[in-house]
Amino acid sequence: METKVAVVSIVVSSAEKVEEINRLLHMASDSIIGRMGIPYPEKGVNLISVAIDAPEPEISMLVQSLEALDGVNAQAIFARI
Repeated sequence: METKVAVVSIVVSSAEKVEEINRLLHMASDSIIGRMGIPYPEKGVNLISVAIDAPEPEISMLVQSLEALDGVNAQAIFARI
């Protein structure tokens, strides 16, 4: 199956969900190119950026799974290549 390159942006406003987020990202670890997390305590959020190369349905499933968590917002931006 053809893969797509994307960046998944995640905004976490519920620290209790970090373990679950890490579990979901670990499940996709074979497709993850890199990841960066930035705590922003002044606003009470953590920002996570994940570069991924995977089939589009897998990326969409990851985003949907993240979005299903309370206090977590996620979106994917796909490269135009």
